[in-house]
Amino acid sequence: MSEILVRTGGEAGDGIASLGETLARSFARMGLHVFGLNAYQSVIRGGHVWFQARASDVRPYSQGDGADVLYCLNRETFDIHRVDLRPGATIVHDPEKFTIAPGDIPTGTKLLPVPTLAIARKYTSQAILQNASGLGAMAYLAGIPLPVLHGALADSFGKKAGDVVQWNLGASADGYEFARRHSGANDHAVSARGEGKLLLSGNQAIALGAAAAGVKFLAQYPMTPASGIMHWMAAHSRELGIVVKQAEDELAAINMAVGASFGGVRAMTATSGGGFSLMVEALGMAGMTETPVVVVESQRAGPSTGLPTKTEQGDLHLMIGAGQGEFPRAILAPSHPKEAYRAAIDAFRLAEEWQTPVLLASDLHLSENFATVDADEIPVDVPIPPIATATAPATGDFLRYAYTPSGVSPRSIPGQPGLQFVAGSDEHDEKGHLISDVKAGVPIWVAERAKMMDKRMRKLEGLRKAAPPPFLEGPRGAGLTFVAWGSTVGAIRDAMPILDAQGIASNLLFLPTVFPLPVDFVSSVLESARTTLLVEANYSGQLGQLIRQETGIPLPHRLLKYDGEPFYPHEIVAKAREVTGRGGQ
Repeated sequence: MSEILVRTGGEAGDGIASLGETLARSFARMGLHVFGLNAYQSVIRGGHVWFQARASDVRPYSQGDGADVLYCLNRETFDIHRVDLRPGATIVHDPEKFTIAPGDIPTGTKLLPVPTLAIARKYTSQAILQNASGLGAMAYLAGIPLPVLHGALADSFGKKAGDVVQWNLGASADGYEFARRHSGANDHAVSARGEGKLLLSGNQAIALGAAAAGVKFLAQYPMTPASGIMHWMAAHSRELGIVVKQAEDELAAINMAVGASFGGVRAMTATSGGGFSLMVEALGMAGMTETPVVVVESQRAGPSTGLPTKTEQGDLHLMIGAGQGEFPRAILAPSHPKEAYRAAIDAFRLAEEWQTPVLLASDLHLSENFATVDADEIPVDVPIPPIATATAPATGDFLRYAYTPSGVSPRSIPGQPGLQFVAGSDEHDEKGHLISDVKAGVPIWVAERAKMMDKRMRKLEGLRKAAPPPFLEGPRGAGLTFVAWGSTVGAIRDAMPILDAQGIASNLLFLPTVFPLPVDFVSSVLESARTTLLVEANYSGQLGQLIRQETGIPLPHRLLKYDGEPFYPHEIVAKAREVTGRGGQ
């Protein structure tokens, strides 16, 4: 296997994300699989930010461990990341900005001083151009052909033209040539592997999936890390015929989405945990009126504002219990952009078929980081059925909330003759007439309330069967079974072959749908598992609590992380060795 990990760091405002994304895009155009990690803080300038692009012959599911090339725009980057350098790694820096003493260089690594500022001054007085020369040096060390780099770099400027583009192309070529002449043996370089691949963030994949599912309305208030969904939708709204509305707050956003769906179009909203907390009143209204709506909840570290630019999986309980009272909902939790694309399509299918809110649980690690997907994993020929509505009854009133075995009643949209009904947010009878005022407490209407609750909640069993099913990755009889959801699954997938090479066979119980929990399958897997390891990015092991609540099966071994940082494969490997009794071997 050929693999390289390229890392660059500096301060917010130094253009680190642009550097990293250009590298990741270049690797993808070489036909390599890529995972790109963008680590940043919630300031416009200052602080420490960094990006890691991991490219490999086989699909990486996480940012991986360590780095083979480290480009330091400041001394802080070197001090923070030198401990992560792998054997034979190369450190790139400009000695005009700071010096690195020979004794500070980690054993087994090399130093490549590159005059990035001097190269930049050949073209302009703007110091930011040093990034282009540093990018060229990194590209040479990584094995990226200069024409590929220039194609990716030119595309990053979009429709811009003129001196700025030419300066960047020239400075990157100079940095590339400098590295070629001064770096010596290029041990870590990768080579092209065929046709290029698509590079998507989780947010882009969700937005693309929603468009493929026929969404026509998005209302959203920008909130990290879900904002990228609105950015993508707004950029493509005209060509796709999607109305994008930036609301004044999150409650307004979900109310607009519910109203649009009630009016007969596929609609959605997206937010993070803080915004979702404000949405729950309207979520309950959608549950009562049985209006389909899709809500993306991209989790970040809380409570309150918490760590706005760091990842976590702390909102599962919130999503399960959001909204006053009880009503059915499904929670889908993809782990990779290729799954996020399909999950968005499934979310609209489920919401519409079962006339209820569906939540798509993402998190910052999935939403904002990048991964490659093959073209056939993003099919464009997704069938988009029309919204199913009832026909007017020959006699009698239209029963919008008719009692049915499945819990799903005939649906109409405003303006259909003969299908008028009352749509209140109070409890109601089959016609929609309210039973919450003078009828509340009267025996016949007490019974009606119970029947209507039973009808709505019957949808849960249908959702359980219709939602994306769980599956077991790896050999059924493995000695260790991982249990995880969401983006955490990525580091586990990367850790499993490492464990296998060490003689520890493992498998993974993966839940694309975390609610309603697929109880029968989960129980059958866990009852036959020899040793289990729950891996979650939260303090209390919320998925483990749900599994024990629903199945009675405890998961005593847990690896929980809640510092805002994603899981790394080496952390998974170390804990797996510990719980299997191989920690000292």
